[in-house]
Amino acid sequence: MSIFTIDAENNITAHASSQEAILAEGTGVIQFHSQASLASESSDWPLSRFVEIWNSIPGNTEVTKFQDRKKAVARIWKAIQALVGKAQPSEPAAKPKKAAKGARPTKKAKAAKKVANKKVGGKATERSNKKAEVIAMMKRAKGVTLEEIMQATGWQAHTVRGFVSILGSKGGEKIESSKSASGERTYRIAK
Repeated sequence: MSIFTIDAENNITAHASSQEAILAEGTGVIQFHSQASLASESSDWPLSRFVEIWNSIPGNTEVTKFQDRKKAVARIWKAIQALVGKAQPSEPAAKPKKAAKGARPTKKAKAAKKVANKKVGGKATERSNKKAEVIAMMKRAKGVTLEEIMQATGWQAHTVRGFVSILGSKGGEKIESSKSASGERTYRIAK
């Protein structure tokens, strides 16, 4: 069981043992080992301190207030439990830098997969690669089934139907659609 400490700057640290937590104690540092002990230690804190703590935990969506103390304690406890498995013991939670008033919030980093697929100098992304893939499948002699497109792209049926509709109306392609005896929809681009 981990022992946690929180200092006056709201830095939360997980410790493997109570001896390690005692060594870390200083002015304004409190110890807690459960949600109940966090609740009792923080009973005199203003709700704004809970907001600051919550917003300093990595991966949390920023909040401006909590409905009540009980919910704040429960959410903070759950969030630090999730971090215990990810962070090394005795590693304080990183506190994000505050933006200046009026400044725009920073954008989150794009996923590596999308950045890798982006073409230089163009606006083609993973989406147009799927588009090209679907068009290539539709140009085959027998065409492509709705199920095959769904499996290749990860799209849902209504998305595929919408894509085919737009490809036919705005994309300038002549789309042939047919249904087999078993009820399977097939799309093909006419040459």
